[in-house]
Amino acid sequence: MATISDLIEQFIKSLMGESDTINISRNELAQYFDCAPSQINYVLATRFSFEHGFVIESRRGGGGFITLIKIAPSYQELLKRLDEYTTKEGLTYQKAVQLIKRLREEDIINQREAEIIKSAITDKALIVPTDCKDILRSNILKSIFAGIFKEAN
Repeated sequence: MATISDLIEQFIKSLMGESDTINISRNELAQYFDCAPSQINYVLATRFSFEHGFVIESRRGGGGFITLIKIAPSYQELLKRLDEYTTKEGLTYQKAVQLIKRLREEDIINQREAEIIKSAITDKALIVPTDCKDILRSNILKSIFAGIFKEAN
């Protein structure tokens, strides 16, 4: 059975259709789904993040309207994002899987490659102290993606 978050995600994706950009009202969505606006914020933050291939723009005083933009896969953009993770806190397994899933959805990698990459970056595979795993994971992904992108160009 689908959760309210799943239903909201599906609804927003159906609104997008073939369009790369939509403007939606958090309050109207909350009324439509009979939920709190914070539920809409949660769905946007977790299902429409950069890792999922979206950018969310909102303005204070804009009446709760947001612009949701689906971004085309950009090799440089993805490597830049990985650089940010590498120099900061690293990349959790969950966020890494989201990035891999996005590459799979955009047909940049195939299913077999996705599974191999996921296997290589699990906590079990990274035999280093716990506080180093996320940094190591982001460095591994950065190297893999750089190789994939080099091959694609």
